[in-house]
Amino acid sequence: MSNYSRREFLAFLGYTTTTLGAVSLVGCKKSVSTGLHKLKGLPAGISKDEVTLAEGFSYDVLIKYGDDINDHEKFGFNNDYIAILPKAHNRAVMWVNHEYPNPLFIHGNMDAKTKTKEQIDLEMKALGGSIVHLEKDKRGHWSIDTNHPDNYRVHAQTMIPLISERSIEGKMEVMGTHSNCAGGITPWGTVLTCEENYHDLYGERKKYNSKEIEYSKYDGGWTRFYNNPPEYYGWVVEIDTDKKTAKKLTALGRFAHEGATCINAKDGRTVVYLGDDKEDECIYKFISAQKGSLEKGTLYVADTENGKWIALDHTKNKELQKKFKNQTEVLTWARLSSKMVGATPQNRPEDIEINPANGDILVSLTNNKGKKDYHGSILRIREKGGDYLSTEFEAKTLITGGPETGFAAPDNLAFDNNGNLWIATDISGSSMNKDPYTFQGNNGLFVVPMMGENAGKAIQVASAPHDAEFTGPFFAPDGKTLFLSVQHPGENTKSIDKPTSHWPLGGKNTPQPAVIAITGPMLEAIAS
Repeated sequence: MSNYSRREFLAFLGYTTTTLGAVSLVGCKKSVSTGLHKLKGLPAGISKDEVTLAEGFSYDVLIKYGDDINDHEKFGFNNDYIAILPKAHNRAVMWVNHEYPNPLFIHGNMDAKTKTKEQIDLEMKALGGSIVHLEKDKRGHWSIDTNHPDNYRVHAQTMIPLISERSIEGKMEVMGTHSNCAGGITPWGTVLTCEENYHDLYGERKKYNSKEIEYSKYDGGWTRFYNNPPEYYGWVVEIDTDKKTAKKLTALGRFAHEGATCINAKDGRTVVYLGDDKEDECIYKFISAQKGSLEKGTLYVADTENGKWIALDHTKNKELQKKFKNQTEVLTWARLSSKMVGATPQNRPEDIEINPANGDILVSLTNNKGKKDYHGSILRIREKGGDYLSTEFEAKTLITGGPETGFAAPDNLAFDNNGNLWIATDISGSSMNKDPYTFQGNNGLFVVPMMGENAGKAIQVASAPHDAEFTGPFFAPDGKTLFLSVQHPGENTKSIDKPTSHWPLGGKNTPQPAVIAITGPMLEAIAS
């Protein structure tokens, strides 16, 4: 990245020479810059079947697919978003999403037409989420407390109520949550887990009010035994890990939710930023109707060309009234509603994070190959007057992926305690190490320091195993541990006898998705 574009990147993130010296702005310590200048990134183009880390970082496998979490349940498959909820100085609860199944590694039968009910049950129970309790030893290392009585699973057969003004396809309680991608944490300490590519498992109606359902090429055959309608899925689900409750929040709309990033507005109500992870879909904002609850409120969609948040409100929009009978239908068909009101199609909106330095909203636009955007970008949304309740904003894209910046297909984002930006990439398994992505090699994790001689430069600190991506980066409160999912290693495997990855156990073992805990003196110098 050129010096000019690095300065531009820092300005884009809200950091200037003045603010970088204003340590109190983001809680930075001036000594951090001492460690940052020693940071040596990984060379470009790594393609190894292991988690490769830069000097000064190390990792432990915290938990992997199939591990026991109690005496009758196991950790699920394809872990994604991670949320850490501190309980004491050395205790925490960890929620982990489980996104989608790979039948080859779960039970061995890849033929959706011949799967037994028992095999589909195994897939369903491998998705959703895992709740496990963590404990930290005197050395500062975290581990799973497998004996904790409150470790439990939520999965695709768990009955979950719909929080809705009206029943949806005749139900107010539906079977399961699945396709759980990213998420968020509410100000009151519950977890938001987001149902993304639900159409891969239950299809989607060809059009509004149609009885005909179109199934994905990834269809797993679930509807042969569980003929649930698509409308039961594609929601944000709120999980209270203490009360062990779950509820689907229909007020936040139905689409391929990537995540749900919360912040309280000046009047105490909660605002949630949401992305629809599909090419040419949209960015959303939800404003709660009252403090401490997301059950009611207004869903807006972004017109980034004109800097307007447009309310998806049946009572006020005549175009929506012509098409839909009520607000429940508007929310159920949020994608159609958004197009009708003039929202701007985006290049796969994935994770959204809020910059602690200035409150800007950063949106990963991963890519859009149909529009020849192969490397993606990061979009900045700046609310008018810094007010999260505003219906006006400025949107600007200053950073794009590619050989110059060193990363492609930005997906999950995170800020550490010192305001450094961390970026995990999402190059698809079918495209990895092929043109135009050969410059990066496997998927990776990058940090953009905010201080020192490397300020504004994307530096790769980790490279993923074969076919895998890093997801769900989440820092422990003290910044000394980075929890990270290693998702779908070996996903291109065609034969169980010849897996394309053997991570994490190595040798001739089949691959297993897992959560790792990254530590080390360099991480501590940068992030704590």
